[in-house]
Amino acid sequence: MARSETWKRNSVLVMNTFGFTVMFAVWVVFAIVGLAIRKELGLSDTEFAVLVALPVLTGSLLRLPVGMATDWYGGRALFTALLAFTAVPLLLLTVADRYWQYLVLGLFIGLSGTSFAVGIAYTSAWFPQRLQGTALGIFGAGNTGASLTKLLAPGLMTVVPAGGMAFLPGGWRFVPFVYAIAALVSAAVYWTFTYTDGAHRKKASLGEMLVPLKQVRVWRFSLYYFLVFGGYVALSLWLPKYYMDVYGFELKTAALLTAIFVFPSGIIRAPGGWLSDRFGARTVMYWVLGTCVVTSVLLMFPDVQLAFNVPAKYAAAGSTLHLSLRVGPALFTALVFVLGLAMGIGKAAVYKHIPHYFPDRVGAVGGLVGVIGGLGGFVMPILFGALAQWTRLPTTTFMFLFGLSLVSLAWMVIVVHQLTRAAAPRIAEELESGERLAVAGAEMAAGGELLFAEHLRRWQERRRAAVAAGSE
Repeated sequence: MARSETWKRNSVLVMNTFGFTVMFAVWVVFAIVGLAIRKELGLSDTEFAVLVALPVLTGSLLRLPVGMATDWYGGRALFTALLAFTAVPLLLLTVADRYWQYLVLGLFIGLSGTSFAVGIAYTSAWFPQRLQGTALGIFGAGNTGASLTKLLAPGLMTVVPAGGMAFLPGGWRFVPFVYAIAALVSAAVYWTFTYTDGAHRKKASLGEMLVPLKQVRVWRFSLYYFLVFGGYVALSLWLPKYYMDVYGFELKTAALLTAIFVFPSGIIRAPGGWLSDRFGARTVMYWVLGTCVVTSVLLMFPDVQLAFNVPAKYAAAGSTLHLSLRVGPALFTALVFVLGLAMGIGKAAVYKHIPHYFPDRVGAVGGLVGVIGGLGGFVMPILFGALAQWTRLPTTTFMFLFGLSLVSLAWMVIVVHQLTRAAAPRIAEELESGERLAVAGAEMAAGGELLFAEHLRRWQERRRAAVAAGSE
C-alpha cells in the first residue's frame, strides 16, 4: 500500500526517536555498570571518570564524519547499521575482565553516540523549516534513553546471579547482554518502518561540506551545546557517584534520583523545540543560559559551618552561636531538576538554528556542533573527578558549570548587541536611551493617543526588522 509523504515523515520521526532512545541508553551504560566495575577493580575517581567518559569521546569525535556521511548516503542505512553494530561490543563486554578491555570496548560502544548526527540530518530532511524545531525537539527527546539506563540497569544487575545461568551472564554483565539483544531487535524494527528518499542525499564535495565550519557562528553554537548537551551527559554519568559519595545513598536510590534529572531533561526537548519555533531560538537561549547561571551558583557552594561569638548577656546557652548552611539531598535534587530542564530546552534551541542557517549542510554543521557538545560529555566527568580529587570539594562540579554558563551568556549578549547595532544603529540607540518611549509618553499625556499608537507601531516594526537582520 502506498504511503503518503506525511505518513512517511512521521514514521521516520517516530523511528528516529525510538532508535536514538535505544542508542542513548547504550551510550551511558557505564554510568551504572561502571560503578560495579569500580568496586570490582578498586578504581580511583579519575580511573572511573575515564571509564565512563571514553564512550562519550568516540560518540563525539565521530559525529562530524558520520553526519557528513548521512548527507551523502542517507540516514536509513547508517542508523540501521549503527544499531546492529553496537550489539557486538556489548556482547564482548559480558566476558571482559580487565580494565584495558573495558576501555577498548567503551570506545566501540561509544559509536552509539553518533546516532544523534545521523538522526538530526535524517529528520530535518523530511520536515519543512517551520516544523523543524518541533521535529528535532521530538527526536532529541531520545535523550531520555539515559534515564532508562538509570531506572532499568540497577534492577537488571540482580536478575541473574553473579555466576551466571546457562548461557546468560550474571550480575552486572547481564545488563550489556540485554542491551545487545535490544539493539539487534531495534535494528530490524527501524529498517521496517523507515523510508529511503534519494532526494535527501547531497552531492557536495568534502570541501563544500566543510565551508560553513569557517563561520564563527557555528563555533558559538558549539559552545552553547558544549554546555547544555555536554553538561547533561556529564551529569548523567557523574550524579550517581555524587549521590553515593556526598549523601551516602545506595546505588538504586542514587540511580533513581539521577533519573529525576535525566528523564525530564530529555523529554522536555520536544516542548523546547516548539518554544524555539514559537518565540525564537535566541529568546529561549537567553532564559536557558540565565537559568544555568542561577542554578549552578546555588549548587556550587560547599557545606559551611559558621560560628558567631555572642556576648554572655545575650547568649541563651553558651557564648557561641553556630549556623549551618547546607544543600540537603531534597534541595539538591530540586536544583538539578531545574538545571536539567534548562539544558533540555537549550539542546532544542541550539539545533533550531542549524537547519535555518545551513539548510544544505545540516549533517556537517550539526555534526560539528554535536562533536563539541559530546566532547563536553567526555571532558567534564574527567574534570569533575580531577577537581574533586584536587580540592576535596565535590561542589567544584558546579563551580565549573557556573563559569561555563556565565561565559556562554556573556558571549551571546555581546554578539547580539553588536549585531543589532550593526543592523540598525538608530534603533539600538533608541532602545538604550528610551527617547522614543519618552516622546510617545508625552504625546499620550497630551491626548495624542493616535499619534502615540502610530509611533509605537513604527518603532515595533523597525525593532523587529533590526532583530531579524541581526539574527544569530
